[in-house]
Amino acid sequence: MIFLRLFFEFFKVGLFAIGGGLATIPFLSDMGARTGWFSAGDLANMIAISESTPGPIGVNMATYVGFHTGGVLGGAAATLGLVCPSVLIILVIAGFLKKFRESRGVDAVFYGIRPASTALIAAALAEVCSIALMFHEVTLPENQAAVTALFYWPAILLAVVVFACLQVKPLKQLHPIVFIALSALAGIVFQL
Repeated sequence: MIFLRLFFEFFKVGLFAIGGGLATIPFLSDMGARTGWFSAGDLANMIAISESTPGPIGVNMATYVGFHTGGVLGGAAATLGLVCPSVLIILVIAGFLKKFRESRGVDAVFYGIRPASTALIAAALAEVCSIALMFHEVTLPENQAAVTALFYWPAILLAVVVFACLQVKPLKQLHPIVFIALSALAGIVFQL
C-alpha cells in the first residue's frame, strides 16, 4: 500500500510541478506536512544533497523520499510516479505539437505557463531561505530580542561570504563544486 501511495503522491507532484526540480519544492513541503514522511529539516537536507549530486533535483528527491519511506521499491515507486506524468504528456503531445505549434492558442498557453513556473520557483526560494536561515521554533531568553533570535546568523554569514566570493572575478570562475565542498566543510567545522 505504501508503494501505491508513494507513486500517487509523486505522480501529483510530477503532474503539477511545471518549471523543473525547484518547482517541486512547494509540493514536497506540503507532502511532508501531510504525510509525515519527512520534516522541513529533512527537506532542506534533501535539497542540498539533490543539488550537489548528478541528475535532476526532482528525481533525486523523489528517490530519496521513496527509499527513506519504503526502501528500494519505495524509491522506484516514487521516482516512477514523478516521471510518469511527463512521459505520458510527451507521448500525447509529441504527435500534435508540430501541427499545433503554430497555433496562437498553444503560444498563449505556453506564455501563461511562464508566470506560474516563475511563481513556483520563487516559492521554492522562499521556502529554502526560511528553512536554512531562520529558526521556526524559538524560545526566547528574557534579555534577547525576537528579531535576533529568529535568524540563524552563522548560516546567514556563510551565505553572505559565498555571495561576496562570487563577486570576485577569479573566484567567480571556480567550478560550483568548490563552493559546495567549502560550504559543506564550513558546516561540518562550525556545526551549521
